[in-house]
Amino acid sequence: MIDVTFHTAESVPDELLKFAVIAAEYEGKWVFCRHRLRSTWEIPGGHREPGEDIAETARRELQEETGAVEAELRPLSVYGVTADGTTSYGMLFHAVVRKLDPLSEAFEIGELLFSETLPAELTYPAIQPHLYRYVMENK
Repeated sequence: MIDVTFHTAESVPDELLKFAVIAAEYEGKWVFCRHRLRSTWEIPGGHREPGEDIAETARRELQEETGAVEAELRPLSVYGVTADGTTSYGMLFHAVVRKLDPLSEAFEIGELLFSETLPAELTYPAIQPHLYRYVMENK
């Protein structure tokens, strides 16, 4: 079983934040991405690089996965995902994207979806609905 929890930034040490997930809005719709090798959708995000500030991770991942070149980005909450007794932490962000460039062939995203709701076919169905709901309630 997977458990998703939300925490204040002060309650989880920064070095434990391994992921940034960015719930992004563009022209009034949510932006979801599809990895080239998958048929499912996900909220943009990814792994933090060594020495990278978590906000830098969010900006980089948002640009790589959506083509966003102008966006207002703000942290919402630290989230924890517990599976098999181990918890991983990330930072959940909300973004309002003002300008998108075409997706780069250099990155793994093959397609974007602009939707008013969370898609049914999710890459991480045990996690993403919790993150999406949190954003909807706290943006």
